[in-house]
Amino acid sequence: MQQTLFHLAFPVSNLEQTREFYVDGLGCEPGREGGRSLILNLHGHQIVAQVTQEPLMPQKGIYPRHFGLVFTAEADWETLLERAQHKGLKFHQQPKRRFIDSPLEHCTFFLEDPFYNLLEFKFYCHPSAIFGEATFAQVGDPG
Repeated sequence: MQQTLFHLAFPVSNLEQTREFYVDGLGCEPGREGGRSLILNLHGHQIVAQVTQEPLMPQKGIYPRHFGLVFTAEADWETLLERAQHKGLKFHQQPKRRFIDSPLEHCTFFLEDPFYNLLEFKFYCHPSAIFGEATFAQVGDPG
């Protein structure tokens, strides 16, 4: 069976800074690069940095817009966390656990790229919380 891949395009203003953050920092594999875009492999998913001339502004918080990965092994989450710390990437939110001692318990941290794009990386202690546990209303931090 062939795996379906996720695709996301996001705004940047400089491809060299994009490469520094995503390739050198996060460890993405670079793909095709044109003068205005760079394809990146983020753990098997295609993300595409698209150069824009529009001003890029920071959000006030983590909502409404961010993207990232849900790891299925805590060791993989920890490995990326250690890499981000070692590479000196900018943390928008430090690592923490949410919803401790509940079926929604998970580890999370947020990074901010040089263009104010927010990336969340998390690991759920109970895999059922990834798409399930619909009887619980909590999603993310209180806003």
